[in-house]
Amino acid sequence: MAAEAGKELTIAQQERKRYSSMQSAPRFPLHLPVEVMSQSGACAAETQNISANGVLFAMDRDVPVGSLVDFTILLPGEIVGARGNVQIDCHGRVVRSFEDEGRRGVGVVIDEYHFERA
Repeated sequence: MAAEAGKELTIAQQERKRYSSMQSAPRFPLHLPVEVMSQSGACAAETQNISANGVLFAMDRDVPVGSLVDFTILLPGEIVGARGNVQIDCHGRVVRSFEDEGRRGVGVVIDEYHFERA
């Protein structure tokens, strides 16, 4: 039993380390409207920050940790130095959910993404 508890602690430590490394990517404070689709339906959200690993959303509804989500980010061309807007279709999973001043903060790791011409 003690050996199993040691393994669980090791797995928990590995998850914390992996989550910390995901957070280490530079974050860009972009506030963009987004619709997040999950198993429980669509919900309006706003990006709070975006990194190479994921997105932090502010939203009015809770999306439980572990939920799979789909969303599209429309980056204005002037932000990314393009002639037109850049659309990024994303698939990810919720890794963090918390309440902040009456709204939900939902952290999502992006597992797959695809650029579209907007």
